[in-house]
Amino acid sequence: MTKSMGDKAPLIGLPACVQEIDGLDYHRAGGKYLRAVSEGAAGIPVIIPSLDPGGRGAVDCGVFLDRLDALFVTGSPSNIDPRHYGGPTSAPGTSHDPVRDAAVLPLIEGALDRGLPILALCRGIQELNVVLGGTLHQSIQDLPGRADHRGPIELPVEQRYGPAHEVTLAAGGMLARLTGSSTISVNSLHAQGIDRLAPKLVAEAHAPDGTIEAVRLDEPGRFVIGIQWHPEWRFWESDFSQALFAAFGDAAREHTRERARDVPARAAE
Repeated sequence: MTKSMGDKAPLIGLPACVQEIDGLDYHRAGGKYLRAVSEGAAGIPVIIPSLDPGGRGAVDCGVFLDRLDALFVTGSPSNIDPRHYGGPTSAPGTSHDPVRDAAVLPLIEGALDRGLPILALCRGIQELNVVLGGTLHQSIQDLPGRADHRGPIELPVEQRYGPAHEVTLAAGGMLARLTGSSTISVNSLHAQGIDRLAPKLVAEAHAPDGTIEAVRLDEPGRFVIGIQWHPEWRFWESDFSQALFAAFGDAAREHTRERARDVPARAAE
């Protein structure tokens, strides 16, 4: 399915990370994610503030979800607090974002319940796995036989986001159909990754060391994809990334059309 002139640009929500600057909290989403939505998916990016559901001024996530056509769960420098999946206490110095945890995990759950298309990258794939009952490794590089998937922080950003290793795509899977290939080269900038895969997810890609690099929801007709690498980085330079965001945009536009069809149906009841 492709975008037509009559299609309404879908509203695609991006949950924000919370960062303290000069003693004040800022809710932010990276420009590379916004551009991937606006140009790659031909949608309208909407930043969703990570307001703690239990805090003052909190907004029920359903208020956002009922107005959105898709959810794009972005990456972040922070890790999910291991208490959300029964993991061991994090190593000293680990970056956490408890407000994002509190806001985004129920946001994903609500999006799944509503049938929204979801694309979840980096921290996002980890959050998707946790919401559906999976667990995480906090430091893949410390596991026997595993590679170091972290991007060297001392390198310029262009090199950190450069190709790091190949992934093997599951035969007959959604990602393999998108690219028409069995392997692609990807970047790698993570320490945390999937340990136990959630029961409703199916692995779509693996790194050479066995690390799960992509997943999909095992329900026909649904677009719910999680990816551990960063396809949003200069997506226009990658045939795979262009195809991925185009497919995500198509799924969001289909949801827009379904919502439009439902309005007169509900009015007639």
